[in-house]
Amino acid sequence: MHETPPTESPDPQAGAQQELPFALVYGQAVTELPQDLYIPPDALEVFLEAFEGPLDLLLYLIRKQNIDILDIPVAAITHQYMAYVELMKSVRLELAAEYLVMAAMLAEIKSRMLLPRSNEAQEEEEDPRAELIRRLQEYERFKAAAEGIDELPRVGRDLIVPRLDAPDARARKLLPDVALEEVLLSMAEVLRRADMFESHQVTREALSTRERMSEVLERLKGGAFVPFVALFTVEEGRLGVVVTFMAVLELIKEQLVELVQNEPFAPIHVRARAE
Repeated sequence: MHETPPTESPDPQAGAQQELPFALVYGQAVTELPQDLYIPPDALEVFLEAFEGPLDLLLYLIRKQNIDILDIPVAAITHQYMAYVELMKSVRLELAAEYLVMAAMLAEIKSRMLLPRSNEAQEEEEDPRAELIRRLQEYERFKAAAEGIDELPRVGRDLIVPRLDAPDARARKLLPDVALEEVLLSMAEVLRRADMFESHQVTREALSTRERMSEVLERLKGGAFVPFVALFTVEEGRLGVVVTFMAVLELIKEQLVELVQNEPFAPIHVRARAE
């Protein structure tokens, strides 16, 4: 902590409380109210709670004093109502017309309640406040409903819907996916149509089953096992394969060769029969 050294010659006015200015005019502090300052009477206006109409004002007065709406003290309410009307006349004369109509109605109800009546007439005559009570109850229901609706979110007041102009774009048509099966079907259709325009010539190939039988026996000389598939020459095409197969069948038929298979599904071998 830092200690402040004492001064040798204290100022007698240092301990006195400085007066704070209540206003600054062009940067200058004003501590005293000017004597020639004039404030007009209408310079200050007090805005009281606004009401939607005479029924709203009556309902406010009843709620403020916690009065039963079915048993309204007309004299007290009329007095407070007229005080507000007199105040409103001086600031909003154009709104006082409908309030004066309600004031006349309150005065009529008050005068009817002050008239002396017999017990029989009092039982037969309707309460002068009945019409006013009915209107107040109806207004209270509509006001409660309006307040409930006002609490709901409203677009433009509580919710702002964003709007953004979309850029100019051309509509793009989405093409369907093509399955592989449809491609194969189209290919088959093209092949079928191509076969209708294909021209070919039938010629006889010089392939003899007897000659192929001799070739097979030549390859089987020595009694060795030769794989069955090794007897075929794929370069000869389908016809050469068929001729070789027929030659092997003929050799088996004539018991010149035999087929050997060691186990099921094993490769097939061909061997020449011993004499």
